[in-house]
Amino acid sequence: MTSAGKVETEQKYDAGTSTPLPELLEIPCVERVAEPVLDHLEAVYFDTPTLALAARRITLRRRTGGADHGWHLKLPVGAFRRQEIHAPLGQPDTVPEELASHLHIYTRGEDLVPIARLTTQRTTYRLYGSGGEHLADFADDRVHAQALHPVHTEQHWREWEIELVHGADRLFAAAEETLSATGAVRSAHAAKLARALGGAWPPERVPATPEPQKKGPAADVVTTYLHDQITELFTHDPGVRRETPDAIHQMRSATRRARSALTTYRPLFDKPTVKKLADDLKWLARILGQARDAEVMRERLRHHLGDMPENDSAGPFPAPLERELDTAYNSGYRKALQALDSGRYHQLLTGLENFRDHPPTRARASKPARAMTARLVDKTTKRLNRARKAAERTTSWPERDTALHQVRKDAKRLRHAAESVTSIHGKRARKLAKAAKRLQQILGDHQDSVLARDLLTRLAAAPEPSPETALTYARLLTNEKRITRNTETAYRKAARKNALTIRLRH
Repeated sequence: MTSAGKVETEQKYDAGTSTPLPELLEIPCVERVAEPVLDHLEAVYFDTPTLALAARRITLRRRTGGADHGWHLKLPVGAFRRQEIHAPLGQPDTVPEELASHLHIYTRGEDLVPIARLTTQRTTYRLYGSGGEHLADFADDRVHAQALHPVHTEQHWREWEIELVHGADRLFAAAEETLSATGAVRSAHAAKLARALGGAWPPERVPATPEPQKKGPAADVVTTYLHDQITELFTHDPGVRRETPDAIHQMRSATRRARSALTTYRPLFDKPTVKKLADDLKWLARILGQARDAEVMRERLRHHLGDMPENDSAGPFPAPLERELDTAYNSGYRKALQALDSGRYHQLLTGLENFRDHPPTRARASKPARAMTARLVDKTTKRLNRARKAAERTTSWPERDTALHQVRKDAKRLRHAAESVTSIHGKRARKLAKAAKRLQQILGDHQDSVLARDLLTRLAAAPEPSPETALTYARLLTNEKRITRNTETAYRKAARKNALTIRLRH
């Protein structure tokens, strides 16, 4: 069983082998120090041959000894903070899948192999406050490290570690004077593994995403927005693999936002690079959408069935409909998992990060953000209004539904484009994004209703449905037709609002 564990907040100090222990009771706020506890810890650290985890300051180890023996995964969540996720010991050379699921987005098809073995003699002193609260643990570690990959070396050292339990961050500053008085110094290494690997420890991969400025380069708007969407992909990829509720939806939304940004701002960048990334993002969104669409349809029809007046009760959710949607979801989810383990997905992730970190800009990308983004977002607004006019000219229902679906897609692109420049264009961009979102939501409900009608009509035509099932289909179909009419009315009202004529360019 996996344990989410705690957020680890700690600081490390380098101490000489003969350095006397600090006077822990001299630390402000510390009123009592418990008797020391001695542990013998042995840990094997794992990473890819290219040290993909270390480059992101992620550590994965299997440790025996101590109170928390097992597999430990530590993910950075800020300065001095790491999220710990634990799993039972299991097999020595097999990373538990519940931990590996968090790492696939970083390892991208590479194997996880042992890279270091550390043996630590740890003496732990628990520090308590005046109210008896367990503030922190002070650990005196004597370490023997063997680097296994990519170098083969051995080292010995001593370090101190102070880790918060219930104490506040200010305890670090309070302890600094007491610990430094012994001659110990703050460690230059964020983790034992970094010291064990020495010169093989890779530089940290830190994205360069400057805050966009009105007079700064337009490219900064795109790379910052794209960085936010990449972060969302990294956040929700593990959830999709573990079938966490809403993870597919959130990941698909980030995929669509990234594609919208690349499409809106493509004149600023190398055309083939943008096209390749946009095509791959469209592929990923389509794959994720298969399971998500079935999930949405099931929730929609169940909700509508449950909301029907008592005198219109249509019985339980039809078994054929349940099977149809279950099959679609399961098939879609399997395809999503296959996609997340594919080379195309791995290349997409690498391509997005490379684009963000080293954008393939054209000359106009260096122009002031305010003017350039206004021009490109306004172009997206014009595209939406052309789609609206095209929808108004349609008369037959199938063609009109298709036209309204295009309006919805263009409204979504405009929403994302306007959201990307709220820090540059302020109130006007927020108002434009709000109007586009409203249009998108109305037409999203309309499109879902169109798809529901098609599904119900097809299932109702199946040979010999039971009278109860036929009645349920009829009731649901009538309800969807009513929703379609209502969304058409709501769309016309929303489309008349002046917000959709806003121009960012003055």
